[in-house]
Amino acid sequence: MHELIHYLDIFGVVVFALSGALMAGRYKLDPFGVVVLASVTAIGGGTIRDIILQVPVFWTVDPQYLYVILATALLTIIFIRQPKRIPKRFLLISDALGLALFAVLGTQKSLMLGSPMPVAIVLGTITGVAGGMIRDVLCNVIPMILQKEIYALAAMLGGCLYATFNILGWPDNEATVAAISGALLLRLAAIYWQVSLPAFNIIDKEEQ
Repeated sequence: MHELIHYLDIFGVVVFALSGALMAGRYKLDPFGVVVLASVTAIGGGTIRDIILQVPVFWTVDPQYLYVILATALLTIIFIRQPKRIPKRFLLISDALGLALFAVLGTQKSLMLGSPMPVAIVLGTITGVAGGMIRDVLCNVIPMILQKEIYALAAMLGGCLYATFNILGWPDNEATVAAISGALLLRLAAIYWQVSLPAFNIIDKEEQ
């Protein structure tokens, strides 16, 4: 089980690092900027989670994560020469996969460390969304979590599903895969059908 979690974690880092690197390409950042954006996207959420849990930050214990991020950023620079030609939807899909993976794995780690279920779900959501928020802020873009996009809701669904399956006594492998699939399907459905939450809009008296 621990081996599966590790490989899923590495895969999530690759996907989010790719998402950050592609965003850097869209905004014509230099190679250092690509690495920085890939890094904060990939490990930002997990770093905040571990600090809150008061445990060693995962990438300081295992530098392999940093090597994976650097390799992903460099390979993106080498093989993707014209980022503008990459469909925006590909960026959204890669981001959705990273969101689902990290939200569930963040919830799982929090539960393993003894966090109450609601706290674990919140920390899982932070794990999934915080890196993307930092990436978007650095690029001067309103983070998706603050827009009408069904984004944080998908992360919370993944955490809730994993916590529920855990209570029901599902094997960890099945619970993890099912929860990731649920979060990913919701996010992809929202992207495909352009489903969003209603916007909160205050109308000034002058506009009436």
